[in-house]
Amino acid sequence: MILIISGTDRDKSNTRKVAGYVHSLFEKHGEEAEILDLAELKPTSHGGPHYGVAAPDALAAALEKVNKADGLYMCIPEYNGSMPGALKYFVDHWKYPESFEFRPVAFCGLGGMWGGLRPVEHMQGVMGYRNSFMYPERIFVREVFKHFKDSDVPNDSILVDLFEKQVTGFIAFIKGLKAVKIDANSRRR
Repeated sequence: MILIISGTDRDKSNTRKVAGYVHSLFEKHGEEAEILDLAELKPTSHGGPHYGVAAPDALAAALEKVNKADGLYMCIPEYNGSMPGALKYFVDHWKYPESFEFRPVAFCGLGGMWGGLRPVEHMQGVMGYRNSFMYPERIFVREVFKHFKDSDVPNDSILVDLFEKQVTGFIAFIKGLKAVKIDANSRRR
């Protein structure tokens, strides 16, 4: 299963629209995928410090989904030159090595002028530090509010092509790592 992380706790966000579109592409190609929307997780995960103590049930369930995912697809909007605090807070609850090490991950950045370049690079730093396998083709959606304005599908054929190429490539990337048993789930069996 591929876990698509909608990386903001903002309700009705463009990030959630993009995550939904990516989900439809994985399904189109016969891959089981699920969206983890941080906006739905917010009511149970932001109520206090959970570091080192038992996480609330919803947060614990979300963390387990990360640990079982064959791959992670991260949709990351740019907030003030970096990733949203809610996304960083969520990732800070992940366990090492289970959540990170050898876990395939792909990225899509969303924003205005720069298309989420900075938050993706910041998250790549975290994932690289923790030994994740990063798929090299990233997507940066400039002016996301225009491309997904009245639809859950991008209105730009170049973006449609980029997403299609990235999703099919990421599927092959995951399958290649599994074939030689160096992905996170194979190594833990």
